[in-house]
Amino acid sequence: MKNKLIVLIMAIMLLPLTGMAQSNIFDKYSDNSDVTYVSIKPKMFQMIAKMGINVEDPEAKAYMDMVSSITSFKTIVTDNKTISADIYKYVKSRSAGLEELMEVKDDGTEVKFYVKEGKDADHVKELLIFVNGIDKMMDDKIEINGKERKIETVVVSMTGDIDLNQISKLTDKMNIPGGKHLDKNK
Repeated sequence: MKNKLIVLIMAIMLLPLTGMAQSNIFDKYSDNSDVTYVSIKPKMFQMIAKMGINVEDPEAKAYMDMVSSITSFKTIVTDNKTISADIYKYVKSRSAGLEELMEVKDDGTEVKFYVKEGKDADHVKELLIFVNGIDKMMDDKIEINGKERKIETVVVSMTGDIDLNQISKLTDKMNIPGGKHLDKNK
């Protein structure tokens, strides 16, 4: 009985470490030359929301409201197969705590949207987007930050009070495949 208690206490103590390993995929590759890494901090979203955009336009106001509700935005883009496999493992482990919203498979390309429910059915606390095999749909390399790259894998993580009715507009502007399917108004 005493040994079981010790094992249980050790397992509970190690639990936070497993969570930290999962959340550090972005930190792990932030300085890697084989990835394009973007991390937008909350202050940037606040600044964007305060910019002098015409708030009389309902669509612009809805977009600004959505942007100001985002607390974190991180993405990794890579064509490195080893990193892609690591990202896939991360998404698989991370998605266990999320609800799969949508999956699109087309000619070797896979797109998945995962969410953590928010204050109501139209809002989420977290949105995780995973795109793998996108290189099969691209004929040419694209230039990202001065480097030519043929994209294989993209992972996007957003947190905040995200309105699903507006997020499709953002994913559409980012050219993320399947984003238009998130719009509940269509």
